[in-house]
Amino acid sequence: MKTIVLCALIGGAAFAGFVGAQLAPSSAASAVPVTTTASRSDATASSNPVVIELFTSQGCSSCPPADLLARRLAKDDSLLVITRPVTYWDRLGWKDTLAREDNTRLQRAYAAKRREGSGVYTPQMVVNGGGGAVGSRENDIRSLVRRADRSGPTITAVTGAGGQMIIRISGKSDYLAGISLIALSSSETVRVGRGENGGRTTHYVNVVKAERNLGSWRGRPMEFAISPENFRVRGADKYAIILQRPGAGAIVGARLLDI
Repeated sequence: MKTIVLCALIGGAAFAGFVGAQLAPSSAASAVPVTTTASRSDATASSNPVVIELFTSQGCSSCPPADLLARRLAKDDSLLVITRPVTYWDRLGWKDTLAREDNTRLQRAYAAKRREGSGVYTPQMVVNGGGGAVGSRENDIRSLVRRADRSGPTITAVTGAGGQMIIRISGKSDYLAGISLIALSSSETVRVGRGENGGRTTHYVNVVKAERNLGSWRGRPMEFAISPENFRVRGADKYAIILQRPGAGAIVGARLLDI
């Protein structure tokens, strides 16, 4: 397989559906101010890290070097690396055991923006929901990271006495952003049985297990609580809050939570 394999972009109707899902409210959180005594803070978490999303596949022979780079980048506390296995290489003889159709839809929505490095291909890394590059080209990725906007709102989190995670978003803006809770598996190892990587063992970092829309940030300070049951996703051992502008727009804030 060539390093970059382009696929057809998503149709307008499907893209419109994704835009709608970005800001769908959820019962998982409440934007009503919370009055409680915090028992523990996540002061050790990096403030507003740059988010790197890796679109990869177990069926892509060009992906293992990018998977390795993602694991290396994830050691940098100023970065939040998220691995998003896609589904469109399943037709090559091996169904990716970690792939989610939501990841494929998100990559196609990014591609529709026609930003730097856009397209539907693997491996691809997208930085802060903006520019992208071939996921194994470290110099290109680091260049995008250096140019990333880190001036967005600040997200802090404390654990309340009742086990709730209390999220505070500070800062002001004229734009709207969706709030998402992303459940991650910090490490996954897969023995690929068939396809281009048949017989190979692949390793992944911070693989998406589930995502939940928590509502919207409307550019003003806010506080809300997330109940403990939302941190019990099977296979997940990490959780992050992401603020992203509608329609697969720029990621303006992020926080890896201390669970």
